[in-house]
Amino acid sequence: MKKNILVFPCGSEIALEVYRAVNHSTHFNLIGGSSVDDHGKFVFENYIDGIPFITDPTFLEKIKQVIRDNRIDAVYPAMDAVIELLKSNEDFLGCKVVSSPVETTKICLSKSRTYKTLENIVKTPKTYSAEELVKAKGPFPVFAKPDIGYGSRGAKKIENVEDLQAYTKSYSNSIIAEYLPGKEYTVDCFSSHNGELLFAAARERCRIMNGISVNTKPVKESPESFTDFAQKINQVIKFQGAWFFQVKQDVNGELTLLEVASRFGGSSSLFRAQGINFALMSLFDAFDIPVSILRNTYDVSMDRALDNKYKLNISYNEVFIDFDDCIYLEKQFVNDALMAYLYRCVNKGIKITLLSRHDDVKLGKLDELLNKLRIRQIFDRIIHLDPSQKKIDFIDNTDSIFIDDSFAERKAVADKFNIPVFSLDMIEAL
Repeated sequence: MKKNILVFPCGSEIALEVYRAVNHSTHFNLIGGSSVDDHGKFVFENYIDGIPFITDPTFLEKIKQVIRDNRIDAVYPAMDAVIELLKSNEDFLGCKVVSSPVETTKICLSKSRTYKTLENIVKTPKTYSAEELVKAKGPFPVFAKPDIGYGSRGAKKIENVEDLQAYTKSYSNSIIAEYLPGKEYTVDCFSSHNGELLFAAARERCRIMNGISVNTKPVKESPESFTDFAQKINQVIKFQGAWFFQVKQDVNGELTLLEVASRFGGSSSLFRAQGINFALMSLFDAFDIPVSILRNTYDVSMDRALDNKYKLNISYNEVFIDFDDCIYLEKQFVNDALMAYLYRCVNKGIKITLLSRHDDVKLGKLDELLNKLRIRQIFDRIIHLDPSQKKIDFIDNTDSIFIDDSFAERKAVADKFNIPVFSLDMIEAL
């Protein structure tokens, strides 16, 4: 029987990667939970809203009730502060919390505590107090960021005393550290419940947006230095499951620690493309199921951008669809994005009717071409029109939608039947 996993908050970047990584697993059933209406509502098929914010005094009682009512076997926390709070209350919640031990989550939540723990283990940045920088008028530039925080929120390069004084008024509890001018890397890691480091690989953060690496690629040069860094951290801090750390080169090119996190990185999906599924492995390890590493050796790079999800308030039991310049594209042959949608219709039992005037001697007759393209069987009906016939004359079900690249065809159908009509650029909304 599948184990029920509550992912909370389910709209975070980490939660969305959990969904992508685990959704097709035969071992786990994902349930998204959220305190606000966000992107998670558009992604998780099983969704629970109205969970209080973690700052709400009733939060622990309410989420415990959600766990009990939905027979949750484990909670997968998807934000740093949530990880620490839920792991600290694991016994009270009465189910597993997929995370490293409590002490580790506390260390990783605070950059100052992380640096103190690791200052004699790996190279950590030199830090300053605001008072000594103001008194000595330097050295500048320095880099400031909140002691507890994530992403780029509150992070700033400070050029002079005036900048520093303005910054500390807004962020009083911050780390002020030496400025590191070199390349920045994330090292994605996985440790088993017995503390063994099973995987550590670095990726360069080639382009960063809002603290997220939106363009990244594996590091090929001297990976041993990153692995050695990971081994030293793993010997001091007890991890279980996925974790990562970030380093940056100082003025001499030496790797210097930025932060450590007791979760997987948002762009660690780069390595998932090679076979390292951090979210799924973390779940297996949490339930004491042994995991092993199988990484493909092909080159991979990843670039991230905003994606769209839609919810339409329409229902229909049949799709009428065109063929030429719709399903069949001259350059691409088969419109694979459209075919993916049609197969979703098959899964839902929605009838598919092909309406086509296809008449091309070179390409062959319609049935021959459909067989050649291996898509003949997906259609419940195939209506081959003469050039003089109109598609609107063959639509015999108004509980339907119509897909065609021609505006004139769509307008005629919409005017006559008042049913939803879609062009190719609208398919993603379906």
